[in-house]
Amino acid sequence: MENKQRMKSLIRKSVLLINPYVPGKPIEETKRQLGLKEVIKLASNENPLGVSPKAINAIKKALSGINRYPDAQGFYLKKRLAKFFGLIPENFVLGNGSDELIDIIIKTFVEPDENIVTSESTFLEYEIVAQVNDRKVKKAPLRYFKYDLNALLKLVDKKTKLIFIANPNNPTGTYVNREEVAQFMNALADDIVVVFDEAYNTFIDVNDYPDSLSYLKRKRNIIILRTFSKAYGLAGLRLGYALAAPELATYMEQVRQPFNTNLLAQVAGLAALDDKVFLKKTRRVTLEGKNFIYQQLSRMGVGYVPSIANFILVDTGTDSREVFKLMLKFGVIVREMSQYGLRNFIRVTIGTLKENQRFLRVLSKVIKEKTR
Repeated sequence: MENKQRMKSLIRKSVLLINPYVPGKPIEETKRQLGLKEVIKLASNENPLGVSPKAINAIKKALSGINRYPDAQGFYLKKRLAKFFGLIPENFVLGNGSDELIDIIIKTFVEPDENIVTSESTFLEYEIVAQVNDRKVKKAPLRYFKYDLNALLKLVDKKTKLIFIANPNNPTGTYVNREEVAQFMNALADDIVVVFDEAYNTFIDVNDYPDSLSYLKRKRNIIILRTFSKAYGLAGLRLGYALAAPELATYMEQVRQPFNTNLLAQVAGLAALDDKVFLKKTRRVTLEGKNFIYQQLSRMGVGYVPSIANFILVDTGTDSREVFKLMLKFGVIVREMSQYGLRNFIRVTIGTLKENQRFLRVLSKVIKEKTR
């Protein structure tokens, strides 16, 4: 105990206060621990259809070259992204997933005495990474499970340098619309950087979603985060990217670690962007699955938050930690939301029809058992 305390005294105070991110439970670990033969994972918003066939082929072709370091600048991927968005390669910064890009952004822009504004019950990495970097975070409560942009504005002061807005929000699946964002941006000072985290943008099925790219083209101080982990099915390769004005991206590049995106991730990303068939199928399966789950939850009398992402926040009406444990015994991994302050909620990824049906059967069984 004395040695443990002595070691603890060596750790930075801000690190000691961190509530670590809890990832979704792995399939193999669940099988091993509970002696299960079949487990489905609907906890981490991954693509249930697997990986783009074009990406798989590109990876196979590139395997013989992994004795070499990857292209440190990601030249070809940036060039392809620039064509895709109608921008220039200098608008892009590649990252080892969005998590690393969040770290790069905070290190690039926020001084030790400045603060970051975001929302409660949003992507936990904003606050965790800020704490690791010993930066202050101010959080506004959600309103009807969505970002309250007016409440965010009220938190802004002379020391605010950065605002994170997850749109759609993880874990609620809600979004702020075009008009709300326009009013927010008009009211905001030009010396504050706004980060729109759009990891789930490929699943959007609404007409009033904001065009964040238009603000970038108007030279506003914004950064847009996108990822290959969700719709493109490359979660295991950890590949994300930021879109920003070249004047901002240049300094982010100075902070970025060299070779941060590996060779296989870069070639897979290039190929995945061209696989329109796979992306279209992923979107169709997700939207159809979402409507199916909505209908079945309504029949069961179970509440949920309407989502424009590939997951749904479900109100179990009881302690979500217990629901999570019981569902795990039946081989269904979901995400319990107590770490987000949503104690009666679970988040479920929209899977294949077979996975969705199994999730609903198990959820019904567990809720009935809990309410006896």
